[in-house]
Amino acid sequence: MGQTKNSELKRMQPDKQIAFVTDLNKCIGCQTCTVACKKMWTSGDGQDFEYWMNVETHPGKGYPKDWQKKGGGFKDGKLQIGLLPTLEDYGIPFQFDYTGRLFEGKPGPVTPSPEAKWGPNWDEDTGAGMYPNTYYFYLPRMCNHCTDPACLTACPSVAIYKRKEDGIVVVNQDLCSGQLECVKACPYGAIFFNPTTKVAEKCIGCFPMLEKGKAPICVGSCVGRARFVGYLDDMNSAVGKLIHKWKVALPLHSEFGTQPNEYFIPPVSPYKESKEGEITSERRIPDSLLKEMFGPRAIEVLDIIEMEREKRRKGQRSELMDLLIAHTNREMISI
Repeated sequence: MGQTKNSELKRMQPDKQIAFVTDLNKCIGCQTCTVACKKMWTSGDGQDFEYWMNVETHPGKGYPKDWQKKGGGFKDGKLQIGLLPTLEDYGIPFQFDYTGRLFEGKPGPVTPSPEAKWGPNWDEDTGAGMYPNTYYFYLPRMCNHCTDPACLTACPSVAIYKRKEDGIVVVNQDLCSGQLECVKACPYGAIFFNPTTKVAEKCIGCFPMLEKGKAPICVGSCVGRARFVGYLDDMNSAVGKLIHKWKVALPLHSEFGTQPNEYFIPPVSPYKESKEGEITSERRIPDSLLKEMFGPRAIEVLDIIEMEREKRRKGQRSELMDLLIAHTNREMISI
């Protein structure tokens, strides 16, 4: 019965689909979006470990830990049930002894456990490579509000649906029976189970703000002005142009089969230095890593960006560079 109703829900296409684009060349890893989202949406009972918005460092294990390896999504059109993250994968919540650390020179302790071994952004700014060719980049992540959400398909209670007006994926908590199938099915680790309320919880795309014509808190608070929001088919918006016209905004791990609606401009990195200090033709961030994350077109996108940057250096006009620079906040928001 649940599967039949889920199939009916999937056939109910929204009138419009909200989409997000993040320029990873502008994200400075400040975590302002993380803190703003946390303060607004996940400060309640049982939500200590939940970060609906979080900025990871890559290469890294991410949040929850090793989410890229947990499974889920679809393969050949069939739902895949992945692993259930443990509380240790998210990071058991703890508090720092700020007074001791900042004013008394103490290394700790932290509570409730001085043996904390993992948490959100535990490997922040770590990266990879050897000097002078070290590298890393930031990756802000939230729910993708997928066109074909695996969480919706997996839900045995028919509690998950896409909003007709904007395509945002939400949980009807009155219907949720807390069976965790949605958590296991989401390949991005973007849906959570609250152990106190016994229901699933996730990013809601700040739809109460969208309904008032305001940007979601993660977009509006972005210090680096790296985030864009708009409707997928709006070709007058920056989102529509970056995704469809210039084709430089790519989904993360599209092979998971959920058709995510969060897109990323891959990061351009400096070129490596040889042992003799000469600049080589190899980028510091490996092409293989970017293709693994953003698909085979990632390198083509880097070439497009570098070509358009060169045009600007020569004093020529570049619509793409104007879009990415976004001289005013309003240019980044089309809702």
